[in-house]
Amino acid sequence: MELVGVSEIREMLGGVSRQRASVIANQRNFPEPIAVLAMGKVWRKSEVEKWIRQHRPDVAED
Repeated sequence: MELVGVSEIREMLGGVSRQRASVIANQRNFPEPIAVLAMGKVWRKSEVEKWIRQHRPDVAED
């Protein structure tokens, strides 16, 4: 199982700012993090990829 944090999510979204990635990750329809660590929240990469395909198809095509 691959995990991602906000830094990886921002790259997956095409290099958006860290602040923008945090705003997106806090949306109600974004996958729930599987853990909250001292460094921040972490998500399953596969769930984030699925969300991007469904909600940001323009980014998923890149």
